[in-house]
Amino acid sequence: MAGRINDEDVKAVRDAVPIDAVVSDYLQLRSAGGGNLKGLCPFHDEKSPSFQVSPSKGLFHCFGCQEGGDTIAFVMKIDHLTFSETVERLAAKAGITLRYEEGGYNPSHQRGERIRLVEAHQAAAQFYVDQLESPEAEIGRKFLAERGFDQAAAAHFGVGYSPAGWDHLTRYLRGKGFTDKELTLSGLSQEGRRGPIDRFRGRLMWPIRDIGGEVVGFGARKLRDDDNGPKYLNTPETPIYKKGQVLYGVDLAKKEIAKTSRAVVVEGYTDVMACHLAGVTTAIATCGTAFGGDHIKILRRLLMDNGSARVIFTFDGDAAGQKAALRAFEDDQKFAAETYIAIAPEGMDPCELRLAKGDDAVADLVQPRTPLFEFALRQIVSRYDLETPAGRAAALDEAAPVVARIKNSGAQHEVAVQLAGMLGILDTQFVVKRVAQLARWARDRGGRGPAQPQGRPQQTYAQGPPPPSGPALTLRSPAHRTERELLKLALQRPELVSPAFDAYGVDEFTAPPYAAVRRCVEEAGGAEAGIAEPQAYLARVLDAAPDDTVRRMVTELAVEAILRKTVDEVYAGVQLVQVRLRAVDRRIRDVQGSLARLGAGGDPQQLAAVQNELWVLPRAGGAPIALPPSSALHLDAPDPAHQRRKVTATRARPDPPDRP
Repeated sequence: MAGRINDEDVKAVRDAVPIDAVVSDYLQLRSAGGGNLKGLCPFHDEKSPSFQVSPSKGLFHCFGCQEGGDTIAFVMKIDHLTFSETVERLAAKAGITLRYEEGGYNPSHQRGERIRLVEAHQAAAQFYVDQLESPEAEIGRKFLAERGFDQAAAAHFGVGYSPAGWDHLTRYLRGKGFTDKELTLSGLSQEGRRGPIDRFRGRLMWPIRDIGGEVVGFGARKLRDDDNGPKYLNTPETPIYKKGQVLYGVDLAKKEIAKTSRAVVVEGYTDVMACHLAGVTTAIATCGTAFGGDHIKILRRLLMDNGSARVIFTFDGDAAGQKAALRAFEDDQKFAAETYIAIAPEGMDPCELRLAKGDDAVADLVQPRTPLFEFALRQIVSRYDLETPAGRAAALDEAAPVVARIKNSGAQHEVAVQLAGMLGILDTQFVVKRVAQLARWARDRGGRGPAQPQGRPQQTYAQGPPPPSGPALTLRSPAHRTERELLKLALQRPELVSPAFDAYGVDEFTAPPYAAVRRCVEEAGGAEAGIAEPQAYLARVLDAAPDDTVRRMVTELAVEAILRKTVDEVYAGVQLVQVRLRAVDRRIRDVQGSLARLGAGGDPQQLAAVQNELWVLPRAGGAPIALPPSSALHLDAPDPAHQRRKVTATRARPDPPDRP
């Protein structure tokens, strides 16, 4: 057996490999003054750099987690190696041949497990590169050429080819001294009926390197129709390969990422190649998994969380790409960097875009386009009908908790204002306060995020008969109180409200339970049907109730006392007018929201239709209305405050009802 490494050789390794050069392979370092360097500690999460390196002393120390030591200690901890494995790796980089106390020169079977697995991958990578020149690999070379990659590009990225036979690589690595156990543990081989066989066969091969530049895995793309495997097959989880902790291309991109404080996240190996060849040398990709927390840690150490850092995601424009973008947004707040998303025209990925429109189009694509938060919110909002109050309320319920997760209060306020604009809600402060409230709840719950509010039903009672839900009824609400009175009149004294009541739509009742009762009255023939046969009329209304909850509400309203001793046509008329006026007001606000969403670039015909409705509606309610300042119609609209005063002055104000 080989013994311990000679002390002089250990010292030679320490002296030959500068600590700042080694650490810079894993994180960005900047001047800390006094000849020292600083960066974000790779051993614990932190927002400001407390990790310092002293090149003159050959030491590192973190003032946050108290980790420290020399070059060997750093590599041992970050790569989970033994002392001997670390010295052997560093010696190989420095070109130093190690001596052992008990003689010999490091026989291969005595090397550490990780070292052996990395060496097997390095040998496999070279084998695959050599095989790309074989006649069998013509299909692989054609695949690359069709995507704009020549021989030089393939060599730069180490692209290779795995022969279609059962055990070409396995036999080759056995000849290099690797055992069957090592080959199986590495993921390069797998158990067959008669022993180990190659995992990758007849595929184009991309070597996946860790941030230090060592090959730890492969991505394999199928080329033939008779290959029944997945389109892309990656190395399985091994002691040296964890797919959630590697980024394809990071070894090539890390220096430029650190230098420019920019990172471009794409979806595939060919996208990384296309970006780098187009001059976007900060491009990296995940390896068959979603972009997640461990990937963020890698990028944060390279970006060092400086205020100008940017991360641009270029997910495909299809549904899967949009889903990936929303997953990325879930982790957005783990970045201190600004995050953006860029989607190429016609949903092309960077590789397709380069083929279709050239390098300049790829470079232009990754210029920051749409903030990731804006894209995520628009994806949420697009699922709802913003032309209805219920749709806007449901969209706000889903989107507001997302905005509330933004930690910076200033940014949170700004995004809340933008959300109000997306939804067409003119009362911006309502949205801002809602978001702030959810953020406070999240803090009170220990930072676990805001509790998800109960969503409002997407289907209103005007569209179907689900059981009533929504905000709790309160007679402190003037709208609820008036709607309740009108329904009681329709059930108890239909002759006072008919036929006007029957012309009112279900959507004129803002409380879902009241809207449900209004539908029951409609299905029973309307209030007019209750004049001749009051008892049969109530029975038909009850029969129309979709469930016991609505049935109980009908019964309650049919027996509850009306809030005025003298119940006559004047009192009934006041209730009818008040419900109609509020409905007109709500519709005016809806149309104003539509106008705000159309903006200056809206379709002229749509804008004209909205303009016409804004002029017609106030006449239905008896008062003029002002257009919003953002209107693209450039009308000479009166002052909004003046209009509100005018509305108040022109509407009838009934005397308070007499209470029994």
